[in-house]
Amino acid sequence: MVGLGLFFAALLAVAYKKLRVYEDPRIDQVESMLPGSNCGACGKPGCHAFAESLINGENKPGKCSVSSPAGVETIAGFLGVNAGFEEKRVARLLCAGGKQESHNQADYAGQRTCRGVSMVTGGNKDCVWGCLGLADCARVCEFNAITMNDDGLPVVDINLCTACNDCVDVCPKQLFTIMPISYNLIVQCRSLLEGDAALERCSVACNACTRCVADAEPGLIEMKNNLAVIDYSKNELASPQATRRCPTNAIVWIEGMQFKKKSRASLPVGRVEVLPEEEI
Repeated sequence: MVGLGLFFAALLAVAYKKLRVYEDPRIDQVESMLPGSNCGACGKPGCHAFAESLINGENKPGKCSVSSPAGVETIAGFLGVNAGFEEKRVARLLCAGGKQESHNQADYAGQRTCRGVSMVTGGNKDCVWGCLGLADCARVCEFNAITMNDDGLPVVDINLCTACNDCVDVCPKQLFTIMPISYNLIVQCRSLLEGDAALERCSVACNACTRCVADAEPGLIEMKNNLAVIDYSKNELASPQATRRCPTNAIVWIEGMQFKKKSRASLPVGRVEVLPEEEI
């Protein structure tokens, strides 16, 4: 028995030397400098994998949207590389039809989740494309970047949002998208109806009037399936001019926050309004 034990011990020792995979000790050091949120916003499955990519030169520290600027600089200094800061990306909600703008056509008594109600004929709202308002996105957000307002709509705090994509994945209506913060022109509607048919279901719907197409720089906006679609490859052409004549405020110009601040007189009833922190 002793001889057999020694044999297997020797076999394991040889296997360890022959099969051992070397791992750069700097990986653990870099991982300890990362936030440890394992959110996946960097495109890697977790902080350890991202640390490996930094050591291998596949990514820059600035790719981590959760780390503070000081934290990014610390990692860059440790590795002796450029920080590679990237433009901040945030989640944007492509719907402004809260419970005051698009009413429920039926009562729902099942599981109080967006995914639950969406399984019953697509939801209980007049607009089948609109936000269901049951806060799946807020619950799944690990960074508390999403809250629900009085109109039953999610509001994204861009200071807390890390572009982790969880809200995009959980929304059954596919109303969230991740985009650079410099994309100021946003269409807050996904309805494919036009004219009165769209407005009967939501008072702030895009009614396919094409005014924004005419007012924007050529080629920036086009109508697809009765909905204004922005070509963000031409984002440098975007300006508030495209929003001036929109009769429903379905297309808006935002400057950093979830929605552009409007005057009280021009703000439709129930419209989402988020103020920058310095104005609160």
